[in-house]
Amino acid sequence: MKRVGGLYDRILDRDNFIVAFQRASRGKRHRAEALAFQRDLPYWLPSIAHRLYTGHFQFGRFHQFVIRDPKERIITAPCFEERVVHHAFINVCEPVMDRWLIDDTFACRVGCGREAAIERAMHFCRSQPWCLKLDVRKYFDSINHDQLLRRLSRRFKEVPLLVLLDQIVRSFRGTQRMGLPIGSLMSQHFANFYLGWFDRYVKESLQVRGYVRYMDDMLIWGDDRHDLQIVQQECEQFVFNELGLEFKPSQVRRIEQGISFLGCRLFPTHIELNRRSKQRWQKRVRFLERAYRLGLLTDLDLQKRLTSLTAFARSGGVSSWKFRMSVLQRSEVDEP
Repeated sequence: MKRVGGLYDRILDRDNFIVAFQRASRGKRHRAEALAFQRDLPYWLPSIAHRLYTGHFQFGRFHQFVIRDPKERIITAPCFEERVVHHAFINVCEPVMDRWLIDDTFACRVGCGREAAIERAMHFCRSQPWCLKLDVRKYFDSINHDQLLRRLSRRFKEVPLLVLLDQIVRSFRGTQRMGLPIGSLMSQHFANFYLGWFDRYVKESLQVRGYVRYMDDMLIWGDDRHDLQIVQQECEQFVFNELGLEFKPSQVRRIEQGISFLGCRLFPTHIELNRRSKQRWQKRVRFLERAYRLGLLTDLDLQKRLTSLTAFARSGGVSSWKFRMSVLQRSEVDEP
C-alpha cells in the first residue's frame, strides 16, 4: 500500500481554511459563534494554522446532547473553531481515504449516499436469492484508537500530519482508548475508512460478488444458504480478530421475505418503507398537524416540512403512495 505525503502544508494553507470555514458555516451562518468567527476571520485563520503547526491547538472541545429518533443516541458536537479544522483536514485527506475504499461502499462519499446504496442493493436482490445482513454492535463506541491510527499510518506518511490525526482521534475521551464521537465530521470519515479493510476482505479474500455497505450496515448476497452461513462465520472472525468489532445477531434470509436496509425493506420486485420508518413518518406527520393547529407553523412552513418528509418516503424508488395516503387521510393536512 503506497503511503501519501505532501498534504500537511496543504492543510495549513490559508485558502484551504477559507473553504473549510465556508463549509463549516452551512446552515449555521447566523449562529453567534459563526458570526463571531466571520467577524474576526483575518485573526482566526492564521491563529488556527499557527496553533496546529506548533502543537498548541486544543482538540476535544465538544458539547453533547441526546436525540431519540429513531433510537437514543448521544451526539457529541465540536465547537465551531474545531469544526473548521475538521473541514480543513477533510478537504485534503478525504480523497486519499476515499481511494482506499471499494466501489460498493456508499456512506460519506461524493456522488454516493443512501439512494445509490439502495439502487445497488436492488441490483443484487434481483439476481441472487439469499442475503446475509450484518450490522456492527455499537460501532462508533467500539473503534479502537490504536488500531485506527495504525491503519491511518498506512495511508499517510508525514509525521506532523500523523501527530495531528493522533490528537484528533484521542480527543474523544472514551473508555480504554475506544470510541469515536457521533456527530463529528472526522469521526464519520474515520469510521467509514476503518471498515475498508473488511470490504477488501469480503471482496478479495472471500471473493463475494454481491456486497453493499453503508457505514456499518452490510448486505451480502449468494446463491446458497449454506455458503452464506460459512461466509458469516468467516466475517465474524475477521472483524473480531482484525478490527476488534462484533456483529449483532444476524441470519441468512430469502430475498422474497424482504431485507431491511437503510429504512427500507427490499424485495426482488419493489422497495417498501420498513416498519420503523413508517412509524417515524406517521409520528412526524402527526407532530406537524398539531403544530399547524396551534398556529406554530404557517401554510408555507407546513408545505416545506411535508415536502421533505415526502421526499424521504419516495427516495430510491420506494413504493409508499398507499401508506402515505392512508396516513394523510386521517389527518388534516394534504401532501404537497
